[in-house]
Amino acid sequence: MKARDKRAVATLRSTLAAIDNAAAVDAAAGRGHPAAAGASAEAGSRGAAGPEAAGAEAVIVGAALGVGAAEVERRILTAAEIEAIVRRELAERESAADAYERAGQAPHAERLRGEAELLNAYLAAGAEPD
Repeated sequence: MKARDKRAVATLRSTLAAIDNAAAVDAAAGRGHPAAAGASAEAGSRGAAGPEAAGAEAVIVGAALGVGAAEVERRILTAAEIEAIVRRELAERESAADAYERAGQAPHAERLRGEAELLNAYLAAGAEPD
């Protein structure tokens, strides 16, 4: 039973990581951050002399200033988006299990099919009416 629990925990952690990654904001979206724009404008206004000539601290262009200034809110995923991610994780496991089976690696295929069954059970439980 404990070995099964370890496998279930690993499967769920992997799937939760995929969901967490999907909630991340694209790095390109943070380029319009006001702190980055201010640093760029400030650096451009100094001209060729640079900060050392004016006795000011060096400013890194595009750097966000202050605690939490670079933080961007994560996306809020809908239930349908989360379900699609779990279905994609399930499909990847089934596909990999088929590939392992064709390669004669039955133990690996069996492990992945067990993980797929677990994810399928969670999907089925989520589809049931309350």
